[in-house]
Amino acid sequence: MNGKLVGGFLVSSALLAGGTMYYLQQYGYYQEVAFTATTEFMLTALSGQPAAIPVAGLTGIDATSSPLRFRACFTTPLNQATLTKAFTLYDHAVPLNAPSWFTCFDAARIGAALASGEAVAFLSQADISPDIDRVVAVFPTGQAYAWHQLQPDVASGE
Repeated sequence: MNGKLVGGFLVSSALLAGGTMYYLQQYGYYQEVAFTATTEFMLTALSGQPAAIPVAGLTGIDATSSPLRFRACFTTPLNQATLTKAFTLYDHAVPLNAPSWFTCFDAARIGAALASGEAVAFLSQADISPDIDRVVAVFPTGQAYAWHQLQPDVASGE
């Protein structure tokens, strides 16, 4: 009888801890970013200076717990050819997964499009936090996605 109580307590504790971890990873720290109609999105020009690009439908999430939790989705009327001629490309772009409830950001789809060349990645801002860059991937349709990622030399341990 005593073993059933101990076992029940352990199982209940594990379920509670697992549920709490899931909640914190998916919901607990994230907040929707309140963008205004005049919010501009910046890309790094070939000159190294930031430059605003026109955007529409900008939605995003962020968290104060980690600078890597930023994700955003938007559209831009600028095509990939125009952007490529004016802005810095970002090699080694790897989109990070977003919580399941932020449905506009599909990291697997974005990553596959970057690998195939369908989407093109640009540097939005270097060192948005120490050793972390903001990256923007743009599709031929003008759909664009932004996230923060470790700089390639930091991620590889160099």
